[in-house]
Amino acid sequence: MQRSMFGRAMAVTTLAAAALLASGTAAQGDPAGLTRIFTDPFTNSTSQHATAVEPDTFAFGSTIVAVTQSGRFFDGGSSDIGFATSSNGGQSWTGATLPGITSSRSPARPFRRVSDPSVAYDARHNVWLVSSIPLRSDRSVPNVFVSRSTNGGLTFANPVTAATASSGQSFDKNWTACDNHPASPFYGHCYTTFDDANAGDRLKVTTSADGGLTWSPVFNTGNAATGLGGQPVVRPDGMVVIPASNASESAIISFRSLNGGASWRSTVTVASALAHREAGSLRSGPLPSAEVDGGGRVYVVWGDCRFRPNCSGNDIVMSSSTDGVTWTSPVRLPIGTTTDGHDNFIPGIAVDDRTSGSGGHLAVTLYSYDVSACGSSCALKVRYIQSSNGGATWSAPATLAGPFGTTLIANTNQGRMVCDYISTSWVDTPGGRRAFGAFAVGQTPTNGKALDEATFLPTGVLTLPGTFTAPAAADRVSPTNEALLHANDNSEVFRRR
Repeated sequence: MQRSMFGRAMAVTTLAAAALLASGTAAQGDPAGLTRIFTDPFTNSTSQHATAVEPDTFAFGSTIVAVTQSGRFFDGGSSDIGFATSSNGGQSWTGATLPGITSSRSPARPFRRVSDPSVAYDARHNVWLVSSIPLRSDRSVPNVFVSRSTNGGLTFANPVTAATASSGQSFDKNWTACDNHPASPFYGHCYTTFDDANAGDRLKVTTSADGGLTWSPVFNTGNAATGLGGQPVVRPDGMVVIPASNASESAIISFRSLNGGASWRSTVTVASALAHREAGSLRSGPLPSAEVDGGGRVYVVWGDCRFRPNCSGNDIVMSSSTDGVTWTSPVRLPIGTTTDGHDNFIPGIAVDDRTSGSGGHLAVTLYSYDVSACGSSCALKVRYIQSSNGGATWSAPATLAGPFGTTLIANTNQGRMVCDYISTSWVDTPGGRRAFGAFAVGQTPTNGKALDEATFLPTGVLTLPGTFTAPAAADRVSPTNEALLHANDNSEVFRRR
């Protein structure tokens, strides 16, 4: 992964005006070492400003596009989807909000809210794709939209419809990825997965073979499985693997297609997901983040408390597979110790697809608390960890942002929100191949608005402190903590729009 009935939005209505707010220039008082790439430009009274939450990124060569919700509503969705684009490896940025979706842009559209942005690039057709879900006034979701850019992510056209809900359906948690492997028999196929919230989160997928202009009929998995937060990745041979959470968010599952999306196999279990419920009224859950290396090994990470005494906090754990069927036992990433009192959650993994196997370059951006049992004084940090050998050893974690209190971020009916998912991408920069994560940071507002929660990236090149450390032997054993699963974690499953 990886949401008042409405008054007419008063908003920035021109592309140029919105773009000024996503130019990659620092605002006074921004955290050192960070570049602000998107600020919510809207002023409608029905959502919270200034809030930019739930960023996703994708990079191809030296171009990276980040997308985010802009103007978060308390009870689901946002005023529009913002985007920020750099074509020079993150040195400069431009952006705006997507046209043709909500009434916050001119000309006004019938939807007042939209949620769950995901960005992908189709190399065969040279088109950038942003999928999203528009919300009706009752907060049901009738469509999955895909907005297309044919000029390098600088502007996007009005969306096309990738999937339409039939009577009684309501969609959620969409994610898009494309087959960018020229030797693949399905080069240029793009896959969008989502779930039907009104059918117990039944997982679904649709496929495009023409750059997102048209989309196939919607397919279930082979066993009509339920789940949410699926993230498609495509191996060099064209196999599509989609890790997801099961519907109760108590396990990570996976399913695949071997024929370019013409059909989908039944789900398999990657591992149980034992998630500690974060303090601070934070909106969070063990949704997976997935990527694939240049040799076809799929990596998936999620927040999990199995290694901590009494599930007292989360670690970031990782499993991998070469075929989407057989998965390694979860390994704890060495971010501190199991007794340090920390809580680590909402990871976003990047895997450099120009590397593979024991030489694979992995990077994970995540949120954390230094004190898991922080009560009403919780403070978020953004951290980063990197491996240059397929996860055999890891750098010491670098702190990118924070601490900042949870009262400085958007409030929702499911808790305070930075994101349901986060993203990291490998980019060609003037200094070489680098990984950058996009993330929301809350600051004390000085702009006359209730909040100042913008989307940031690290400025320049990340310097990794300390030595590289291998996960300890105990980190490779999976203590179950199974008896604590429903006593300590997300036993209540939320709708995540």
